Amino acid sequence: MATVNYAEISDAVREASRMKSFPLAVKFLKSADAFPEKTRAPARDLGKRITICQAVSMVRLYGWTVGLTKEDLICVPAMIAFGFSGAEDIGGTLGELFCTVGFHAEAASAADEAENMCTLENGAYPAILMAPLSKGLFEPDTVAFYGNAAQIMRLAQAAVHACGKRIAGSFGGKVECTEYLIAPFQTAAPRIAIPGLGDRIFSMTQDDELVLSIPGSLLLPMYESLTVVGKKIGARYPVPSYLNYQPEFPPMYGEMADRLKLF
Repeated sequence: MATVNYAEISDAVREASRMKSFPLAVKFLKSADAFPEKTRAPARDLGKRITICQAVSMVRLYGWTVGLTKEDLICVPAMIAFGFSGAEDIGGTLGELFCTVGFHAEAASAADEAENMCTLENGAYPAILMAPLSKGLFEPDTVAFYGNAAQIMRLAQAAVHACGKRIAGSFGGKVECTEYLIAPFQTAAPRIAIPGLGDRIFSMTQDDELVLSIPGSLLLPMYESLTVVGKKIGARYPVPSYLNYQPEFPPMYGEMADRLKLF
């Protein structure tokens, strides 16, 4: 991946899909010492703790490079899921929280949902680095693309062309940062995610936005596929309307046409 032109890929994907925000590159790190120069650390540089999804929006909307450690975060469920909490039982602790706040009525079902989410072990990656893909600051573990349903459809076509498999997704309406950041990294496969409640409250994610996330290893193949997938039938975004047909009108229009001898 060292020879990959990330700026070229980012620009090409944005041009092909007309997406409004920057493609997001993510790296899970063993130490904040690996953060590039000029990385913004929210606690140090903004004087406040933030959510992970806020950091995502700072990157994809502002173009910032953001580095996160435990000291920068305030979202309790995400801190548990990303391994920043020290909780001995990550799934059980998340499940307990889901019940406490009313997302589940039964502890068993809450624990089952949490256990089926993609999470990181405590302390496995004490630092998370995010930057616009175009900056090419690092080889990404995950790359995330935000767009409307039609834009994500087009990128999904390219991802499927590249990997040869349909794309999975898992949705529960909460802590969806695990789905679009951790899941592609852990599974080495693309995912489609519906941003959750926190994304909409804290990171200004819009009602029409979905996320396609891919493992970094799929970036170049997907980019190459985007130039050819569906080309034979004119597949592109915006999706062109089919206009080569003769419309039909209600009978009264035909009656008037007969009177006027229009056809």
